[in-house]
Amino acid sequence: MDYPPLRIVRFSDPLLTEGVDEHLIDSVPVRITGVARTVADCFKYRNKIGRDIALEALREAWSERRTGLEDLWHFAKLCRVANVMRPYLESLM
Repeated sequence: MDYPPLRIVRFSDPLLTEGVDEHLIDSVPVRITGVARTVADCFKYRNKIGRDIALEALREAWSERRTGLEDLWHFAKLCRVANVMRPYLESLM
């Protein structure tokens, strides 16, 4: 299959379910990650999407008060990016 390009990734059980909400859109169940989880995922894949995108996601989530420090830290640990996110989270405090 040439299009769309696919990249297969594997997640552990907690990463498949935590921070993921299921919504019905046109009678179809769609799984959507929450804000804190999305920010942690941006840091996890910063080498693929760019560090600037991850920092922008963190800045916007924090400035718009869409998530709290505790949630960000929880998902940073879950996604194993706590050491990467720590200096940025400390600068927010």
